[in-house]
Amino acid sequence: MVLDTAQALLAVAAAIAIAGGLVGTGLAQSGIGASGMGIIAERPEKFGQVLFFFVIPETLWIIGFALGIVLLLNVL
Repeated sequence: MVLDTAQALLAVAAAIAIAGGLVGTGLAQSGIGASGMGIIAERPEKFGQVLFFFVIPETLWIIGFALGIVLLLNVL
């Protein structure tokens, strides 16, 4: 399978988009998780609210993945 330079650059761009979304999610969840555990230790009834805020950064990797797919399939 022979790839030209444009396809190779699109593959690298897709990898960067996906990796950036994953790294951003990890960094965001590390701070939220640490502070969330402190909140739950003091007030266990806040578990649902802390879980909601812990899940919000998951949208970062979903957006990165969708952008990577768009790049790889040459949709735009």
